[in-house]
Amino acid sequence: MRTRITLSCTECKQRNYNTTKDKKTHPERMEIKKYCRFCKKHTTHKETK
Repeated sequence: MRTRITLSCTECKQRNYNTTKDKKTHPERMEIKKYCRFCKKHTTHKETK
């Protein structure tokens, strides 16, 4: 079953993206480099609750 997660920027702490992931295959927290519209650059985004 896929669960919905929120990704937040590590620099400005804004919650920018929503996505889904499969907790069985990836139980750890996700980290993705994505564009932050508040910082106006590509930053690392981590999974939040």
